[in-house]
Amino acid sequence: MREEIIDRFTTYVQLDTQSNEDSKETPSTSGQWDLIHLLSDELKRIGMEDVVFDENGYLMATLPSNTNKEVPTIGFLAHVDTATDFTGKNVKPQIVENFDGNDLILNQALNVVLSSKDFPELPSYKGHTLITTDGTTLLGADNKAGIAEIMTAMNHLIQHPEIKHGKIRVAFTPDEEIGRGPHKFDVERFDATYAYTVDGGPLGELQYESFNAAAAKVTFKGNSVHPGTAKNKMVNAAKLATEFITKFPENESPEQTEGYEGFYHLISVNGDVENAMVYYIIRDHDKEKFEERKTTMQKFVQEMKETYGDAAVELNMSDQYYNMGEKIEPVLGIVDIARQAMENLDIDPIVEPIRGGTDGSQLSFMGLPTPNIFTGGENFHGKFEYISVNNMEKASNVIVEICKLFEAE
Repeated sequence: MREEIIDRFTTYVQLDTQSNEDSKETPSTSGQWDLIHLLSDELKRIGMEDVVFDENGYLMATLPSNTNKEVPTIGFLAHVDTATDFTGKNVKPQIVENFDGNDLILNQALNVVLSSKDFPELPSYKGHTLITTDGTTLLGADNKAGIAEIMTAMNHLIQHPEIKHGKIRVAFTPDEEIGRGPHKFDVERFDATYAYTVDGGPLGELQYESFNAAAAKVTFKGNSVHPGTAKNKMVNAAKLATEFITKFPENESPEQTEGYEGFYHLISVNGDVENAMVYYIIRDHDKEKFEERKTTMQKFVQEMKETYGDAAVELNMSDQYYNMGEKIEPVLGIVDIARQAMENLDIDPIVEPIRGGTDGSQLSFMGLPTPNIFTGGENFHGKFEYISVNNMEKASNVIVEICKLFEAE
């Protein structure tokens, strides 16, 4: 399983599949199609059935039941796109065998060092085989590790028919990183009773609660006048944006929060005297606090309007997804099965809320309860991203064990 999972993963990450929020297409980038076609061929090659993808790039396949028992159909999902926070072009994965636990030089020429000072968990991977970046790109373990682990688990079940299981469905989806993952996903066609995304981080993560999420774009209209004659005439949109930003409490930002604490996250600022724009995401696990945060955003916009006029400020805010715990708690047994699968494999489950979202956040509200399990990755979305091959193998084994436990019930 080890070499198989390495080969798959290192092949997948070398395809540039970053999504693009500005695109109106699905998938939003052509690189995602490249991986979808590759995976379609691979699913057929290992012996999966009903391998189809639709015009929007949603790839599905079936592993038929090999038991006479009545077993719920379960699904496993991962997304093909990678994050937009850091470049995913020309990924060059580096394999570190038998990691010695010390700082890792990712790129000598650029002096990029993966250090335990910045990432205290690093020494705990001593003895593992790690896959890292070369310090110039993200790695793409989010979520190509999940894809590799699902593929490897399905191949293992096919190669070992003595392992009894019910009908299993797998799906690989586009555009999760820009919040559109399940937007065009056909839950009825997928035809699973329950599902799991394989999209978590370190070993043992098991999540069934996510943020409630919204995005807000605030645009500012100014009036550009020659600075020599600007008195009482110029309105500087860039300064309006700066004033708006200072309204938010600093201790309610991502870098100041943890656990169940919500935040306002300033994603980007751009503009000039005439036009400026700020882009925020709003997150909170608690639905009431989430609504309060959106109200605060509206309040701050209104304050700006009262000072500078209605035409000077415009808010475009929309919900992205909701806390999937609301839909999973009534069927919490599916979380218990994943927990038992980990314990059976001597993995300590870490049940905690996702400080983010997965496709399961939306799928659960579409009628498919979908908790999230670990991939083994660390430091997603940046040049210090890495993953343990040992823990990737364990993630694949957990998938297999979940299938066995559903059949054994």
